[in-house]
Amino acid sequence: MIPELSEQYHVVAPDLPGFGFSDAPDHKSFAYTFDHLAEVIGKFTEQVGLKKFAVYVFDYGAPVGFRLALNHPERIRPSFPKTETLTKKV
Repeated sequence: MIPELSEQYHVVAPDLPGFGFSDAPDHKSFAYTFDHLAEVIGKFTEQVGLKKFAVYVFDYGAPVGFRLALNHPERIRPSFPKTETLTKKV
């Protein structure tokens, strides 16, 4: 989806801590809860200067994206739910 979305949007796709290519903080010092992950990603968006943005939510990141939207509704633009195909402009 990133290549297709990047044709029309500036795409930022951070890994959640402990997932993908990111470091995995020790579970004793880092709370791997959806609430905490949403807080971390919220701080990330602030650090990289994202004022308003859409979220593409699916799989394990969906609860994080939805919490981010609930915590910062003024910053969220229409979201992209996962679908099997992406319709391109004709």
